[in-house]
Amino acid sequence: MATRDSLIKVTDLKKHYNMGTIKALDGITTEIFKGDVMAVIGPSGSGKSTFLRSLNLLEEPTDGSIVFDGIDITKKKYVDANGKTVNLNIDLLRQKMGMVFQHFNLFPHMTILGNMTLAPMKVKGMSKDEAEEKALALLDRVGLKDRAGAYPIQLSGGQKQRVAIVRALAMEPEVMLFDEPTSALDPEMVGEVLDVMKELAQEGMTMVCVTHEMGFAREVGNRVLFMADGLLMEEGTPEQVFDHPQNPRLQDFLAKVL
Repeated sequence: MATRDSLIKVTDLKKHYNMGTIKALDGITTEIFKGDVMAVIGPSGSGKSTFLRSLNLLEEPTDGSIVFDGIDITKKKYVDANGKTVNLNIDLLRQKMGMVFQHFNLFPHMTILGNMTLAPMKVKGMSKDEAEEKALALLDRVGLKDRAGAYPIQLSGGQKQRVAIVRALAMEPEVMLFDEPTSALDPEMVGEVLDVMKELAQEGMTMVCVTHEMGFAREVGNRVLFMADGLLMEEGTPEQVFDHPQNPRLQDFLAKVL
């Protein structure tokens, strides 16, 4: 049987606050493989968003390791393929991880096209023409090409979130991180965002998604992580987690949300 390529390996990840009295993450160990669609579920305050934000060091872990593309990104330096010790370039690393937040984080003073082309031009050095061509193709993909000249305030929440997703895709990331991307949306707008995420999953994009959408986790995810109290309580396929939960805490959680 062919082994899948590991993309991110998390070992004993901890994030403590207030001199260790608050343990947002208390020893998380898991592995994300290329092509995985990992849904992270659990009650509020369980550490899900902290876990996600630690993967690209928006949260600096207290302890543990995160190996991404073979490099432990929790260390300031690493040894490259030539045996040289080099400093970790966190900005370069974040280019490979697209991040989509609850609240879109679009620049209000820029058009949708301006929001889309800023990073590819500034960070990747793309020409304006190339960046705009790519941006328009991505906007077309989510049905928003005709809104390229609009400003964020002129878009619905669902439209803004679709723009936020393709803006992250414009950087050609290796993995997409979603932090409750539908929780700030009106219920009727949730579907249009989930549809874009489903399409990405079908194309083989590696995704880690903190979500309250149990239907999405069950239907689109190939792996589900259940977190509570800063701990990874259970993980498995959607069938294992939803139909045959082992952990009493998970059983209790599912009884409330399903």
